[in-house]
Amino acid sequence: MSTRENFTANETASELCGVTLMNNQNGHVVAEIMAAKDGVEVDHLPSMIRVDGRGKLVFDFAEITEELGFDFDQSDFEEIMSTHYGRMVHLDDKTVLFARPEDAAEYIDFDLKPIR
Repeated sequence: MSTRENFTANETASELCGVTLMNNQNGHVVAEIMAAKDGVEVDHLPSMIRVDGRGKLVFDFAEITEELGFDFDQSDFEEIMSTHYGRMVHLDDKTVLFARPEDAAEYIDFDLKPIR
C-alpha cells in the first residue's frame, strides 16, 4: 500500500464560511456582534479571531457602527479582516459571505446553467 492510499480527502461540502479578524478593539466588537447571531461560532485565539458561520454570514455595517459609536464601512472591515473562506460579496451597507457559490449567484453574475 502506497503512502498516498493512506490519506483520503473528505470532499463533503462543509456548508461553512468565515473570516479571520485581527485581535484588536474593532475586531472584538465585530466578533461580539457576530457571536450573538444564530449559526455563528467565534473562536478567540492569541493573535486573531475566527468567525465561522453555517450557510451565510452577514456583516451589517450599520449594526457595527451603532455598537462602535463611529462610522464603520467596507474599508474598515477589510482593515480588520486578514482572510476569508466562502464566496464574499461586498454591498454598500454590508459584506456577505456564502458557503455555497450558487447562493451568491444573483450578486456575482455566476452562470448556473448546466454544461452538456
